Amino acid sequence: MNAPLESPTIADPLVIGGIAYRSRLLVGTGKYRDFAQTREALVAARAQIVTVAIRRTNIGQDANAPSLLEHVPPTEFTYLPNSAGCYTADDAVRTLKLARELLDGHALTKLEVLGYSNTLYPNVRETLKAAERLVADGFQVMVYTSDDPIIAHELEQIGCVAIMPLASLIGSGMGILNPWNLQLIIAQAKVPVLVDAGVGTASDATIAMELGCSGVLMNTGIALAKDPIRMARAMRLAVEAGRDAFLAGRMPRKLYAASPSSPTTGLIS
Repeated sequence: MNAPLESPTIADPLVIGGIAYRSRLLVGTGKYRDFAQTREALVAARAQIVTVAIRRTNIGQDANAPSLLEHVPPTEFTYLPNSAGCYTADDAVRTLKLARELLDGHALTKLEVLGYSNTLYPNVRETLKAAERLVADGFQVMVYTSDDPIIAHELEQIGCVAIMPLASLIGSGMGILNPWNLQLIIAQAKVPVLVDAGVGTASDATIAMELGCSGVLMNTGIALAKDPIRMARAMRLAVEAGRDAFLAGRMPRKLYAASPSSPTTGLIS
């Protein structure tokens, strides 16, 4: 269930599962005032991939309730159903198989298996089990995980199409707490690495992209802002700026520099 594909001549695309996307900002659909505000935020963010918590969002499970599909149609956005709220591999696999049925065989999915309800930190053992089963069943798995480089590598070896380590705890807004581990994961990965969870404001998104992340996935940082629509726009610009800065290559860091930025010869006397 994908939106129409972009032109194959996209400059610097984000490629996931063999499909090229223009936007490197992935946005969640939960916690907004209503579905109308959800759509407005997604449009302001210019998001193409949108995450949907299958256990919490109606996309046809309840025919008598408002459906996200009416406001965020799959003809305009690529759905990324996720297993938010699952604490075992069995629950996660069952939830994502339901999503595939609801979305007419849609294979792209976000795997999320949590450890504790108070922190929402990933249970990596259950995540590994679920990833193996889902990949074997033909799913294209984008996986939420810890910032452990070993686990990230194992998930890639299983066949996940994107690795999504947390920057900090889900919903915390604490930003990137361990840039060193993120850089280790990015350096070894041959699939896209996207920061997932913990982004609180635009500068957090920029830092993630400057570190070399392929993209950023967020929900709470936009939905719980005082002005979600303005924050969605700010996050889009932050991701774009961070990507440009990464590609440009920053100047070396120095404790101090004795060379002035202006010429020292040919001075006007």
